[in-house]
Amino acid sequence: MLSRLLAPSRRDFDSLNEREILSLAITAEEEDGRIYSEFSSRLGDSYPGSAALFDGMAAEEDEHRRRLLDLYVAKFGTRLIPIRREHVRGFLARKPIWLMKTLSLEAVRQEVWEMEEAAYRFYLEAARRATDAEIRKLLGDLAAQEKRHANAADRLEAAHLGAEALESEAHESHRQFVLTYVQPGLAGLMDGSVSTLAPVFAAAFATGDTWQTFLVGLAAAVGAGISMGFTEAASDDGKLTGRGSPVKRGLAAGIMTAIGGLGHALPYLIADFFTATSLAIAVVLVELWAIAFIQNRYMQTPFWRAVLQVVLGGSLVFAAGILIGSA
Repeated sequence: MLSRLLAPSRRDFDSLNEREILSLAITAEEEDGRIYSEFSSRLGDSYPGSAALFDGMAAEEDEHRRRLLDLYVAKFGTRLIPIRREHVRGFLARKPIWLMKTLSLEAVRQEVWEMEEAAYRFYLEAARRATDAEIRKLLGDLAAQEKRHANAADRLEAAHLGAEALESEAHESHRQFVLTYVQPGLAGLMDGSVSTLAPVFAAAFATGDTWQTFLVGLAAAVGAGISMGFTEAASDDGKLTGRGSPVKRGLAAGIMTAIGGLGHALPYLIADFFTATSLAIAVVLVELWAIAFIQNRYMQTPFWRAVLQVVLGGSLVFAAGILIGSA
């Protein structure tokens, strides 16, 4: 129910018929093929072996597209339905590859695994719903092939990062942990740390009362945590994206949002206003630079862009709170 309110223009996957599912699969294979070609182009100079791997994956995606098109024409004629993944609830919204100025091999490995895991789950769910024997067979065959594609990330890791001692189960477990807990948790931590700056420092400078300021900070942190948790849980059910249980993701995002907001509210448990505010400002500085580092380390954001977005943006929110509270 909540996901429908947040994304009213999207269709539920369960509501798609077989014609719509095949049309969606065709456009998805076309897009994935272009992404793999872009990976090949971007990594070709430094990693020619990986570039060749991605060229082969792009060719396989094109073959999948051809098989889907042949079956679609045989079943429904030549007119495709203009449906894309962003039109259906449950698919993960991705930043376009061409907008990524830097593209590390680590980022590519994670992206490949996420793409192929999502494709595998899509074909698996679609095959379960299909009633036509030919459509069901093709979708099942493609699910198996997409599952094998996910091993390309492991081949990249073994070839370039020296992780041959790790088991494939450990790779998948780690990536699933990143999708289910780390990414929502980091997003929550950043949101909570920045969004609660203004109310906390506005209350501090407006009242000069440390206990009242702490209560405002506590309320802001808890409220932001609840809101962020519900938003993350309602974003998708995890069936198509492979991001795991929406409850687990919502808890990770909500708890980390609250923690991020509490960081600069806890100093106001100190009775002395000057000491509490000085400590809170020091905590804010540490928080903002830590978030910039986290974005650079785990989200492949260029460091100085992260500094501009987080440190400068957070400083403006911080200053706004002080100005409003001092008015």
